[in-house]
Amino acid sequence: MTDYVIPRPVSGDVVDLILEDHRLFESLMREMRDSTADRAAARQAFADVLVAHGEAEESHVYPRLVKKTEGVGEHEAHHGEEEHAEINEALLALMECKGTDTQKFDDAVEEMNEVLQHHITEEELTILNPAREEVPEEERAALGEAFLKARSEHLDAGAGSIENVRRIVQEAHEEGLLPADDEEE
Repeated sequence: MTDYVIPRPVSGDVVDLILEDHRLFESLMREMRDSTADRAAARQAFADVLVAHGEAEESHVYPRLVKKTEGVGEHEAHHGEEEHAEINEALLALMECKGTDTQKFDDAVEEMNEVLQHHITEEELTILNPAREEVPEEERAALGEAFLKARSEHLDAGAGSIENVRRIVQEAHEEGLLPADDEEE
C-alpha cells in the first residue's frame, strides 16, 4: 500500500493554502484514474484532505470573508457550502465502491471530478479572487493559520472515514443543502 502524504503546513496566506489543496485534489484525482496506482490509498488520502479542507473552509474561511470583503457575500458562501455538500455526496458514492478496478469506480471518479472541478473553478473566481484583492495580507495570514488548525484537527479526527462522510452527507440533507432522499431522481 502506498502512503500519500498530506502536507500539513502551519502558516501561510489562506488563498495560497486553499489553492495548494486544490492542486493536491487534482493530483490525487489523477492517481485515482491511474490503473497502475494504489487507487485505494489515493482515494483515502483524497477523502481525508477533501473533507478536512471543506469543513475548515466552512467554519473559518467563508464566515470571515463574508464579513471582510465586498466581493464575497452570503450568497457566495452558501453556494460554496451547497457545492461542498454535492462534493461530499459524490465522495460517499466513490467511497462506497467495493473495488477500485471496476467500471463503477471509474464512473464514480469521473462524477467526483466533474463536481470538484466545477467547484474549484467557481471558488477560485468568486471567493478567492475577492479575498486576494480585498483582504489585507496580515489578515489572510491569520485566516490561513485558523484554516490550517481546523484542517489539521479534522485530519486528526479521521475526517475522511466513510462513517464521517455518511454523517456529513446526512446532515447536508437535513439542512436542505442537498435534496431530501425522496426528492432525488
